[in-house]
Amino acid sequence: MNFDSSAFVAEPDLIQSLRQRAFPVDCREDRELFHQGGDPTGLFILNSGEATMFLEDANGVPVAMAPMAQGALLGLPALIGDKPYTMTAVAKAGARVGFITRNTFSALMLSDPLLSLMILRVMAAELRATRIAISEKPSGRSHRSRALKRKRMSQSLATGTTN
Repeated sequence: MNFDSSAFVAEPDLIQSLRQRAFPVDCREDRELFHQGGDPTGLFILNSGEATMFLEDANGVPVAMAPMAQGALLGLPALIGDKPYTMTAVAKAGARVGFITRNTFSALMLSDPLLSLMILRVMAAELRATRIAISEKPSGRSHRSRALKRKRMSQSLATGTTN
């Protein structure tokens, strides 16, 4: 399963506001930022470098992996939902990562409705990317080709023709 990593990237104005309140995270070596199943403590921002998020099955085997792009917000769904992380995030050595505490993030979202709307856009993009990744079959057929097939079938049923 492949995720569209651009879905995790926030708008420049949001990134700037978050970066101003973030603490740097030491990534001189590869660093696990959070682990699937762990309690959310804050939000991570990938300022530069490489990071990967992955989803593990019940045996700890990765079943989905997504390289993150600069500007990605890591851990957002867990932080907003106040539920355990559903993925694990690892920053590669040399990455520049910022961390915003839960309290700072909450205060910022309550103080600025426009930033809250931008956060909702990131959440919607993540949800959409996840649904697309889930809908893809191992055969490589995209959700769009299946949607076109369903549309043609619906049109055939409506007109009484079959192809």
